Amino acid sequence: MPGIHITDVESAINYWRERKPGPPGIPLPPDLRGLAEVYALLVFYREDQADVRGFPPEAMAAWLAWYDTTADTPCIAICSTSQGDAICKGCGRRFDEVQRWPEMTPAEKRETWHRITQDGSAWRFGRYAERARE
Repeated sequence: MPGIHITDVESAINYWRERKPGPPGIPLPPDLRGLAEVYALLVFYREDQADVRGFPPEAMAAWLAWYDTTADTPCIAICSTSQGDAICKGCGRRFDEVQRWPEMTPAEKRETWHRITQDGSAWRFGRYAERARE
């Protein structure tokens, strides 16, 4: 089952904190509180991913709203999988990920993004980084 990485939970929290700042001492809105609880449990149990099935509905809605602000695909229009490579030199995705991308869930896409970012060897992170900014 796909999981949501702790760095994505933290990014979503920061996204919402910028948009819904509250005065000190006032409880967090339910969506932000849900994300904060997921984050706290990940830290407490020293986990780096939360199973999407365990996400509170408010937290999932807030995470999906943050997700909608991120780039949809790591593609930089240099696809070496079309030339027979098992892993694309341009974006770092495996052949099956390139093929299934349109039907992948947001959590599956973010897992792929996390993996290719951690690896950092795809051209999108070096040689053609300017294409990734467009």
